Amino acid sequence: MAQIPLYSQYDSMDCGPTCLRMIASFYGKDFSLEYLRDMCSITNRGVTLLGLDYAAKQIGFETLCAKVSLLQLCKDTPLPCIIHWNKEHFVVLYKISQRRNKKIYHVADPVGAKFKYSEEEFSGCWEQGSQCGIVLCLEPTDKFFANDIRNSSYYGYKWIFKYINPYQGALSQMLLGLIAGSLLLLIFPFLTQAIVDYGIGSQNLKFIWLILIAQLFLIFGNSAIEFIRNWILLHIGTRINISLISDYIIKLTKLPIRFFDTKMLGDVIQRIGDHTRIKDFITETGLSLVFSIFNVIILGTIVLIYDWRVFLIFIGGTILYLTWVLMFMKRRAILDKKVFAQSASNQSNVIQLVMGMQEIKLCGCEEKKRWEWERIQAQIYQLVSDGLTLSQYQQSGAILILQIKNALITALIASLTIQGEMTLGMMMAIQFIIGQLNNPVEQLISFVRKYQDAKLSLERLNDIYAINDEIIEKTSLIKSIPYETIRISNLCFKYDKLATYYTLNNITFDIPKGKTTAIVGLSGSGKTTLLKMILGFYKPDEGTIKIGNQDVLNYDLREWRMRCGVVMQDGFIFSDTIAGNIAPGVEMPNKFKLDNAAKIANILDFIHSLPMGYQTMIGTDGLGLSAGQKQRILIARAVYKDPDYILMDEATNALDAENESEIICNMNNFLRGRTAVIIAHRLSTIRNANNIIVLGNGSVVEQGTHEELVSRNGIYHTLVKNQLNI
Repeated sequence: MAQIPLYSQYDSMDCGPTCLRMIASFYGKDFSLEYLRDMCSITNRGVTLLGLDYAAKQIGFETLCAKVSLLQLCKDTPLPCIIHWNKEHFVVLYKISQRRNKKIYHVADPVGAKFKYSEEEFSGCWEQGSQCGIVLCLEPTDKFFANDIRNSSYYGYKWIFKYINPYQGALSQMLLGLIAGSLLLLIFPFLTQAIVDYGIGSQNLKFIWLILIAQLFLIFGNSAIEFIRNWILLHIGTRINISLISDYIIKLTKLPIRFFDTKMLGDVIQRIGDHTRIKDFITETGLSLVFSIFNVIILGTIVLIYDWRVFLIFIGGTILYLTWVLMFMKRRAILDKKVFAQSASNQSNVIQLVMGMQEIKLCGCEEKKRWEWERIQAQIYQLVSDGLTLSQYQQSGAILILQIKNALITALIASLTIQGEMTLGMMMAIQFIIGQLNNPVEQLISFVRKYQDAKLSLERLNDIYAINDEIIEKTSLIKSIPYETIRISNLCFKYDKLATYYTLNNITFDIPKGKTTAIVGLSGSGKTTLLKMILGFYKPDEGTIKIGNQDVLNYDLREWRMRCGVVMQDGFIFSDTIAGNIAPGVEMPNKFKLDNAAKIANILDFIHSLPMGYQTMIGTDGLGLSAGQKQRILIARAVYKDPDYILMDEATNALDAENESEIICNMNNFLRGRTAVIIAHRLSTIRNANNIIVLGNGSVVEQGTHEELVSRNGIYHTLVKNQLNI
């Protein structure tokens, strides 16, 4: 049976798509992880078995999902198959072998390793105390082999070189400095030999002083080279690190909103740490590798010239040392992936703990939340302990091998000196060289480790960079947004393609130019989703949203959103000044426009009452605002843009009646001649709209003016009746 290829999950919730990718690759097809994620309808909670089953069928597998006993699994289940593991994970069972009349279960785990389990161990993780476990059987069909999709997830590493190219001159200087430093070090063993054999042997004190002065100059020269090298390294490393993280943030801003819907916050933040690994590898490890190879070759050649037997012991010990250290690399990679996943969970947990402290206190769940954090810390501690144990085994064996090698070399050169085949100066020179060679050998091992770390980090970052941007730059995109009626025709959309119902189902209506359209309905009826689709955050499954005669997706979405003033019900207040929050995209906000926006949002008096006025810091790092004040800042933000289109989602639900009345009056004047879409529950906000759309279960159930809808005694009438208690 052919070996199943092993792929690693990049995020903590990627195990299902990664298992499917392994099995598809086993049968000869390579699908990108991003493609399979999309097919599985992954969320930030992972995938369901239904999602895996659907994705497998889409790429050409015949599937069977079943709950079977261990006996049925061994006798009737085609391998490889996907099994549910520990009730929270998916793995691939690819082989069942026999050893001494006992079954061995071979499992490929998306954490990045293959494991062998005894029947008892396997049953404990798969059946979890019940008599049966869950299995997804897959058999390729003709459709699978006919599938010509070319979407391998390999994004490549060439993009890294663009960060190195601007510093080729400085890096070349560093390389020359390293070589110069190496050449200076090469002189030391010969000087040592000269002192012993000629200076001490002939009792020539002047010669000894001359050699010592020469050594002193060499030490100063080497120190100067090292100082300059470290300074250049700091300069280059800092700039490369900033460029790497800056480009990562730029990439994040270009990704579609759906990406953030399917990722844990900790996974996204944790990847920033990956850039440091890559920076270290580029600026430090690569140059050190050249330095180490150069030193090993030159110093090794000198040892060979002195005595071939010493050289053989050195080479044999070094090979044994390298072999021993490399034996642990695979387990280090597995631990690294586990630590990444747990660190991401820890990031998310800490952010949730801090941001949700008010609710934690209100609910009295301080202990429960602390226990959750402590459980994650215990898991991280266990992984760190495993890593330290692994390092201790690795280091202890490596030190033992080095000590034995050095002892054998010392014994050999001592005996050669006694026998007269080698002078005392030569013996000391060889010991000096062997001592100098230990460092380059350790640097070679460090290179292998850091290469492994950087490779894992690059794979995780490639997973991000391989995702298509929300706005694909192409000449056909329309930059100039017309001021026209928005037409929604037969619009259908659902977040989960496996869901049996649509979030928005066959919606058709117009948002006339220069008029106000209100959208009402019960919570969960699809109002906010519809607003986000108008803004181009999600693509329709069916139907169209047009501005004039063109689909909204044919326009440059950045330009379209710049033409819109938007207030979302979960709008975000930045840690910035009030002026910076009202005009977040403007370097020097216009004072007149700020005052006008603040006046319409009825927050101007509050701003003027503050000692720093518009320069007052707000947000998480500044002045605490009430929910109503935050909403008024968000309204001012939308007004400041002086947009042609205004879209507001529950923009006044946190305001008191007096403030709301004042703002509605101001907004009615501001909205004249503008196209407005207002989502609200409060009657006072929407009763003057030119057209009111009533949504129910994702469909348009009524539309008309306030008076028309009330007279029909339909759903809208019921909403009004409940609000007014009549």
